[in-house]
Amino acid sequence: MSELGKATRLNRILAGRTRRVLTVAVDHMINYPEKFPLELRRMASTLEQVIAGDPDAVTMNKGPALRLMAPYAGRVPLIIQSMALRPHEPSFADTATVEETLGLGADAIAVAMFVYGETELDYLRHLAEVVRCAAPFGLPVIPHIYPLESGDEKHAIVHDPEHVHYAARVGFEMGADVVKVPYTGDVASFRDIVADIPVPVVSAGGPRCDSFGDAVALARDVGETGAAGATMGRNVWGFPDIPKAIRRLKEAINEA
Repeated sequence: MSELGKATRLNRILAGRTRRVLTVAVDHMINYPEKFPLELRRMASTLEQVIAGDPDAVTMNKGPALRLMAPYAGRVPLIIQSMALRPHEPSFADTATVEETLGLGADAIAVAMFVYGETELDYLRHLAEVVRCAAPFGLPVIPHIYPLESGDEKHAIVHDPEHVHYAARVGFEMGADVVKVPYTGDVASFRDIVADIPVPVVSAGGPRCDSFGDAVALARDVGETGAAGATMGRNVWGFPDIPKAIRRLKEAINEA
């Protein structure tokens, strides 16, 4: 029965693999100890605008889901982020369990993590445990895996193909159902990564683009790679007309 449940949830999130999908992420807030984005401070109104744009899924933390998603229940697939972490800190917090995620009616559980660093094995161990706990319930696991620069005091997320390929392979090796990794910035190299990984690969949206036109171009490029889709946050709610941004980005990612 768990396999049917997993297939049902994955088909909802991935639109049955009939097209590329755009997930909107609003799970950033606890990773901003300062300089809070205005749109995330006003979560209720931002979420209302996100839902109005008809995204393919939304990723959020359990508190906002519990308090704010009820009016939109069932309208859009829900992915619960289960981790809080920062590149410059050696530890992480697991903030939502498989049981809590299921209790919220979510379609998947997300696990954010870093590779290339002293804590990589701790992250791998945690992801493997989430996969193990989710399997009996047919709950898909979607790790958000970010490679870091190696070396002392280097904490920046990198986008080069070798590091991103390793990040995606880590997710596959640990039994993930979908893997989200940074975009390499190059269609050909990301296409190679997508082709090598036997589970759906989703591109992270990355830092806020300089203009909405650049965000549209990014979505179009991701679509050309054959990836399952993209997850965007700042490049959706960072622009004034959120519903319009979502609709245009969805069009762009499916133009290929």
